[in-house]
Amino acid sequence: MSNDNDFSLSRIPEGAKQPLWQILMIRIGSICCVSQLVLGATLGYGMTFWGAFWATMLGSVLLQVVSWALGTASAREGLSTSLLSRWAGLGKIGSAVLGGVVAISMVGWFGVQNSVFAEGMYDITGVLNIPLWALITGLGITLLVVAGIKWIARFAAVFVPLFIVAVVASAAIVLQDHSIVEFLNSPHPGPALSFGAATTIVAGGFIAGAICTPDYARYLKNGTQVFWMTLIGTFVGELGMNLLAVVLAHATGTDNVTDIMMATSGVLGVVIVVASTVKLNDINLYSSGLGMATMINALFNVKVNRSLMTWTLGIVGTVLSMVGIINYFTDFLTLLGVAVPPVAGIMVVDYYLLKRDRAQLEATREAGVLPRSVERWNPVAIGVWVAAFVVGEASSIFAIGIPGLNSLVFAGVAYWLAMKACAAVKKVDVMKFAETDQVL
Repeated sequence: MSNDNDFSLSRIPEGAKQPLWQILMIRIGSICCVSQLVLGATLGYGMTFWGAFWATMLGSVLLQVVSWALGTASAREGLSTSLLSRWAGLGKIGSAVLGGVVAISMVGWFGVQNSVFAEGMYDITGVLNIPLWALITGLGITLLVVAGIKWIARFAAVFVPLFIVAVVASAAIVLQDHSIVEFLNSPHPGPALSFGAATTIVAGGFIAGAICTPDYARYLKNGTQVFWMTLIGTFVGELGMNLLAVVLAHATGTDNVTDIMMATSGVLGVVIVVASTVKLNDINLYSSGLGMATMINALFNVKVNRSLMTWTLGIVGTVLSMVGIINYFTDFLTLLGVAVPPVAGIMVVDYYLLKRDRAQLEATREAGVLPRSVERWNPVAIGVWVAAFVVGEASSIFAIGIPGLNSLVFAGVAYWLAMKACAAVKKVDVMKFAETDQVL
């Protein structure tokens, strides 16, 4: 498999594994962004510092466990999220559905983020216009993603530190007449935000990112590296940025702290907008390309060049952001966001508890090839997935808990019970469905 395809339909060979610090930069970059500051400011406007701290801890730790579990499996097997799902519960057809959902969701958010990027650049520079900026930024990020994970990691190594330095410097300007300590026990300036609602916001803001962790964690060598990647990413990205924004919200008395920072920081504001969007949006497009390549392969048994797929999706997302249509799809993208989490519950249970295909994966791992057969589809997994989606949507409508997390936990428990029940009825140790040797 050539590097041009970035191993979208194969295992990552040992020689292509990347250093922990490079993948860590990608991880931090996917969390540490302007939207994270907006989230933190929302918490700070309606909560005390310590209330926001514990809400962030609870909301993020739950997701880091999921990220670590999926990331460890992907590092061990060298497979992306959608390809790993073929041998972790979903089968070939199920992986096609997952690949399609991830592809549409991520390219949609790529378009939304590109619109924000273009608007930010126009507001700060005052030159050209928003559609032209959308064209420039969209094609620029697409070119980066086509270059592959190595270039994404290199850009992250530059832009992540730039973003952090720019944010801290901008915050220092805003807080120059204040001491951070004075805001640790200050009352929140806005209407109260409940702890449950705050935890929901934190978890909901990164749940899709947690599911897509394998797309880059597969380049790590083992689960220990995945653990440190998720732990450090949480403390620097979520906890660090959130709590800084909380302090800023208390100091300024508003939840619109990003506008304040950019207005007071001049060129730093440009750095914040550019660095934030580049390092977040490249992962959106990267995961979208992997998902679409997996879907097309599963449905039509053909290998798709990832570069060509990335160009196609990047151009589609860029054009939609240029004409402004993409902003009307945010409700649909949010709906897809509830559809993805149940897959994590199914995959974790199947890979770690049921271990239905672990023997196949282990037997072919050393040779660096894929297993010789795969389930065509798993009706139990598909049925649980649909049921979990309904549970997530009902949770959202009736404001019960965290919709994405509810659907994830429900899917894991229901899948385990259903598979055990089927095995008992069939009087077998492990429930398996019809397989095919047409793996790709």
